[in-house]
Amino acid sequence: MAAKQNIWDRAFRVLASLKTGITLLILVGIACATGTFILQRPITEPENMLRAYSPQTLQWLDRLRLTDIYHAPWFILLLAALGVSIICASIDRFPKAWRMIARPYMRTDVHFRSALPMQAHFAAGNASQALMAAEKAMKHAGLRPRRVVENDEVSLYAERNLLSVFSVYVVHTSLLLILAGGIVDAIYGYHGYVTLNKGQSTDQIELRTGENKKLPFTLRCDGAGQENYADGSPKKYWSDLVVLENGRETLKKQIIVNDPLVTHGIRFYQSGYGQSGELESVKFYVTTPGGSPTQVTLAGKNPVQLADGSTLRIAGFIPDAAVREGEIYAKSNNLNNPAFELAVTSPKTAAGERLWLVPTVQPTVQAKESGVTIAIKSFDDVQTTPFTGLQVSHEPGQWAVWAGCLLMAVGMIMAFYLVHQRYWAVAYEDAKTGGTVLWIGTVADKNRDHFQERFDELAKNIREQVAQPARELTHA
Repeated sequence: MAAKQNIWDRAFRVLASLKTGITLLILVGIACATGTFILQRPITEPENMLRAYSPQTLQWLDRLRLTDIYHAPWFILLLAALGVSIICASIDRFPKAWRMIARPYMRTDVHFRSALPMQAHFAAGNASQALMAAEKAMKHAGLRPRRVVENDEVSLYAERNLLSVFSVYVVHTSLLLILAGGIVDAIYGYHGYVTLNKGQSTDQIELRTGENKKLPFTLRCDGAGQENYADGSPKKYWSDLVVLENGRETLKKQIIVNDPLVTHGIRFYQSGYGQSGELESVKFYVTTPGGSPTQVTLAGKNPVQLADGSTLRIAGFIPDAAVREGEIYAKSNNLNNPAFELAVTSPKTAAGERLWLVPTVQPTVQAKESGVTIAIKSFDDVQTTPFTGLQVSHEPGQWAVWAGCLLMAVGMIMAFYLVHQRYWAVAYEDAKTGGTVLWIGTVADKNRDHFQERFDELAKNIREQVAQPARELTHA
């Protein structure tokens, strides 16, 4: 049992040592820096990874999880080890800090007074009056002196900024929160992407790993658009998103870049915008036999009845058409060369007729059976359905990370701007002079050069408060 205790004690001492903490912190920093130099999956496209590294190099980088450092098991273990080191260091040093708070050293002795770096001596005719003068000067300096009585001897004790003793533990707690948030994000967080056309809904997203993940709600896109500057360059993208739960709308928001939709701990960022290649509406100019041209708007594949009783509908649409080997095919989803397959029915016959209308080749076509003429004047009369591209992120540990950052700021302010100061004052009979001597001393845990000036000012005020003219003795 003793051997086991020794092993655990040695392990605790190693983890609690400053050397271990600094070493682990450096290793975490190196790992994070490595993640900025080496391309990371799945943020980087596979083609770019192959262009950047040879197959053999990429194979080893993947094996070592250097292409996904922030989710690698060894990186999580490194964060956990640093957290354990911080906890052990805090436990090891806390008793000393607690003793300083629970049992402060309020009564001085000869050895303590002789060794204190900052101190001053004054000759005083009366011990009681000297202590009253010191007490008055301390209160004027913003201190709250306490009288300490022991063995019929009275002394003064005061301290300031006691909370600064805990500044290191505030910083340690902030680091633990940041590390915990990073570990939670690495294990339970995910990033993905989803594309929605106007009017489309989905309850799944595509993760960066290529897998699909089901959402606890349904997301619908009610609209998407782009605003441009006067020169035509994009000003902003926007999307009108709706969250549906059990068929009911629970949240609506128009998102733009850097203003995401947040629900159920999941963030949807505006990432892209474009045209889907699906037809939303188109304006045709239709002329029936013996009639005049009439503007007709078609949406989707819904048929429209014309004046002579015939019907017109869109049977097919290609936004960027090309002809190869006598067939029409789509080159892209951009509205460069639209082509419409029209279905026209005649009231005279039950059979329908199919026509292809390609504005760049033939802007007007005529149905043989019904005699209906269909024309299109401009590409502006064609509206395709826009789509929105959304980056999706779930980072459940971010609250801990942000809380840790705020707490670290508090800890840094406490560490750099609050100085724990302790003051003592005691009147005693000096064997050498045979008179009463007022001794005052102080100690500060940091910034001692600046604090020396404040102590000298306090000593000067105490000297002036002494009722009986006094002779100043030596300064340490």
